[in-house]
Amino acid sequence: MNLESPATSMPSQPASFDVLVIGSGVAGLFAALSLSMNGMASMGDTFGKRDITDKRDTTDKRSIAGKRNTISKRSTTGIDKDMRVGIITKGELSQSATRWAQGGIAAVLPGDEDSIDQHMSDTLKAGDGLCDLDAVRVLVDEGPDAIIALVAAGMSFDRDAAGNYLRAREGGHSAARVLHAGGVATGAEVERALVESVRASDVTIMERWFSFDLIVEMGICKGVRCIDPLGNLQEIRAEVVLLATGGAGQLYSVTTNPPEATGDGVAMALRAGVPVADLEFFQFHPTALYHAVMPRPLLSEALRGHGAVLRDRDGNRFVDELAPRDKVSRAIALKMAEQGMPHLWLDATGLAGFDERFPTIFTMLESCNLDPTKDWLPVAPAAHYVSGGILTDLDGATGCEGLFAAGEVACTGVHGANRLASNSLLEGLVYGIRAARAIVSGKRKADATGAIAAWLGAQSRVACMGVEEFEEHYGISPIGRESSRMEHASSQHESDSMEHSSMQNEITQHESALIPGSIGHQTDSKIRKMREHFQEEMMQGGGVIRSEGGLSGVARTIHDTVSSIPMSSMPMPIPTSMSVPTSPMSVKLIGDQASESSSLAGNQMYINRDTIELLNMCIVANALVRSAYDRRETRGAHARIEYPDASERGLVRIVHGNPAV
Repeated sequence: MNLESPATSMPSQPASFDVLVIGSGVAGLFAALSLSMNGMASMGDTFGKRDITDKRDTTDKRSIAGKRNTISKRSTTGIDKDMRVGIITKGELSQSATRWAQGGIAAVLPGDEDSIDQHMSDTLKAGDGLCDLDAVRVLVDEGPDAIIALVAAGMSFDRDAAGNYLRAREGGHSAARVLHAGGVATGAEVERALVESVRASDVTIMERWFSFDLIVEMGICKGVRCIDPLGNLQEIRAEVVLLATGGAGQLYSVTTNPPEATGDGVAMALRAGVPVADLEFFQFHPTALYHAVMPRPLLSEALRGHGAVLRDRDGNRFVDELAPRDKVSRAIALKMAEQGMPHLWLDATGLAGFDERFPTIFTMLESCNLDPTKDWLPVAPAAHYVSGGILTDLDGATGCEGLFAAGEVACTGVHGANRLASNSLLEGLVYGIRAARAIVSGKRKADATGAIAAWLGAQSRVACMGVEEFEEHYGISPIGRESSRMEHASSQHESDSMEHSSMQNEITQHESALIPGSIGHQTDSKIRKMREHFQEEMMQGGGVIRSEGGLSGVARTIHDTVSSIPMSSMPMPIPTSMSVPTSPMSVKLIGDQASESSSLAGNQMYINRDTIELLNMCIVANALVRSAYDRRETRGAHARIEYPDASERGLVRIVHGNPAV
């Protein structure tokens, strides 16, 4: 394990925080900035007051410096105070899936001929029956104000010669309502603006800190366990934790996601028994460049919006290029299988001014020896975005008190079974700031709104059913009950946990088993090979088109992968029989320096990050595959060969996790 110096902005012994944000994508950064006193001042009191159609980028940041957020920052005791806000990211602050986002931000702004209701209608259509209506209404209604605040934070969108915002139409949209920056560099511009603002704020930044477990005591999230840049185990306490860890594209061998996207936040939630839903709806981007480089470069949906067409082996068009992504990806995958091709083609030769409209893509293609004005561009679907995640209410509160989630890691109900193009950055903005406002107001528990409403017992158009309940109700035998070793490991953990709970006066405390000592390069190489094999199997059996046999094969791979990780290097409990353990687990610090009374921060623990990431991927894939196996229909981004149509019983969220107490 390479040891790095700690981030200069973080002391050697972490302080506790009022709010700890995990992740540095659009949702995490915008939430942290919203929680920061001088961060809010830098954006100004803009909500509903600034004219987004103003053609000048002349916002005088000094004129709004010193303004305080209109939200009163009160502690739970009612005493006014500035919040201590920290942000943890396992890479650099700018390393997130946000900066890879080529697509823009969909929003209907004041003065547009387009309508908010039409944006909502398009979102619901793409979501294929599983969107939460209230969550979508919040997204489209509050999106314009979020864009205004983003511009105030320093974001620059593309404009025409007259200073008007340029708009693009993307798949699934009925109008051109997508704002872009730098052609197809919107994510990079969003990340730049927010990183600069956060660095200028009073937020404590902890870079190269890897969070791997939630601290949950008596059902309340109290912080996270992480590994600092030197490899030491640390506990960071917080009154509120906001998970904004992004997606899980690294579950697959072909993805547009960066290496950091290993599903850590969802895995942490699953281990703690926090309800998670809709993981089977993993969206594949239809037009990733077929190339050896990984993450796969995107050929933005904007290209098809401007007239580029898809062609098969014989040069024929075979799909509506502006259909929702799930339909386009499925059509490409089926045509590739039918024609025995590893890829098809995107023909953009008819687009005028390609190098001026899409300079970033043009430069990337040049580096691949491709000329889009002359060459058809090889494309194939790539894992892109998980529509599900940790169940939340309309403010980002989860099924665990003190734990919030926002961005791709969350299941707000906005995306349903399939995300509408360019709604993801918007969701991160809208729900990031909603979470911040709710936290500031003193909210700590989820209420019966949004996607989590049905799980809390409220009436909802879309029901929630636990995975075991779903299987029992429909007579489905759970996939993959094959490992006596996994069952033994889980039983041992449960036995230890019961003993621990008794010793601790029945205080339920979620812990992890951690092993001291560094893991050598030989083990690193083994873990990397295991990861690559796992990703290939997920792509084959759990990708765009799924079948019972393929999913069963992936289930065996997940079991074999977990079983092959040396028990002596396991940093956390092993899942049992294709289900994630949710009972409390006792901490085991094995080594001469470890004892029950010893401080976690005081022990020099060296944990291999590759191993933790692989286990996280297995835990998330475990839930995804089980839901995909149980969901016997084709809906949105989930397609089953044996069940080509949607069914009435599919109008339900399959939930992994414990019922809320």
